[in-house]
Amino acid sequence: MTSPLYPVSTQAPLISVQGLRKSFGDHEVLKSIDLSVAHGEVVTIIGASGSGKSTLLRCLNLLESPDAGHVWFHGEDLMDPSTDVNRLREQIGMVFQSFNLFNNKDVLDNCTLAPLTLKLCSKEQAEATAMRRLEQVGLADFAHADVRRLSGGQKQRVAIARALCMNPEIMLFDEPTSALDPEIVGEVLEVMRQLAADGMTMVVVTHEMAFAKNVSDRVVFMDRGVIAEQGDPKQMFTNPQLPRTREFLSRYLDG
Repeated sequence: MTSPLYPVSTQAPLISVQGLRKSFGDHEVLKSIDLSVAHGEVVTIIGASGSGKSTLLRCLNLLESPDAGHVWFHGEDLMDPSTDVNRLREQIGMVFQSFNLFNNKDVLDNCTLAPLTLKLCSKEQAEATAMRRLEQVGLADFAHADVRRLSGGQKQRVAIARALCMNPEIMLFDEPTSALDPEIVGEVLEVMRQLAADGMTMVVVTHEMAFAKNVSDRVVFMDRGVIAEQGDPKQMFTNPQLPRTREFLSRYLDG
């Protein structure tokens, strides 16, 4: 058996939150969330729309600023004013629902823009890394393609490659297939399955229950701003403990 590309560690969690709260106006979206993600773990977050899933994900790299609580990455508190947040955020890749590609740049330039802007490497090194990542997502032949001419599935794979070009230690996925036509969802999920098989640490907000059930190490069910229940996929999909979880998953339960 070959070793994973991103080996699992027995050390402290790679990323964790404690007592996390977030409100928008008078609406409290996150209510004292506690969650840890280990090195090499794939965690999927499921729940109804408006349950706080995407807000929690965006708080993990401070795209949303929590109102209270702590976010630790590599043991450093991102909420501490003395922490170099930008340095740590470079190691947290994120893929959004809507691709967020630059339509005035080709595929290769989309992938090299961040490393070059941040002066992390030379242009030659950035392009070499980008080509490896595009090969990884099956798009090496599209390096100089106009992103406006790509299919939705291809655009999302470029977005994944772009995030991987920063050599992140963890990947966050916010409903990465929700904007895709059903017939091309599979090509994006396959890239994510391969990342999981390689041992990449991942937190995935998704409505793709087959991915949650078959790829995840742990499934987290959020309801009305709290983590209502979590567990391994077999337990969650065959014997959830709470009526609300069972109600949400009822169409996916065995038997």
